[in-house]
Amino acid sequence: MTDSSALDPEDRKIVTLARSARARNGTPEGAAVRDETGRTYVAATVDLPSLKLSALRTAVAMAVASGAGSLEAAAVVTAAEGADEADLAAVRDLGGAGTPVHLAATDGTVRRTVSAG
Repeated sequence: MTDSSALDPEDRKIVTLARSARARNGTPEGAAVRDETGRTYVAATVDLPSLKLSALRTAVAMAVASGAGSLEAAAVVTAAEGADEADLAAVRDLGGAGTPVHLAATDGTVRRTVSAG
């Protein structure tokens, strides 16, 4: 596990936002990403009959739709143990292979940080 207090304050912020999105919407996952200007995009899992997106892919899509040129960091709060490769690919597409992705448990405890690459 990663000590959440050891994270940069801006990274702690996106973990908190991701956790809040998950709780507020009652979804399996919440995610948040921060772009190169410091703007954050927060999302929850989308599970419609015609559209299914993970929280992290939704947050990346929101950043792209808002004109973000790159990502500085991402966070996902989930009960799952690891990162989905498609989620990491979405982060990598916008942020590059070295973009950190903080994987947190549903209580907000960061389990580990991986790179999108």
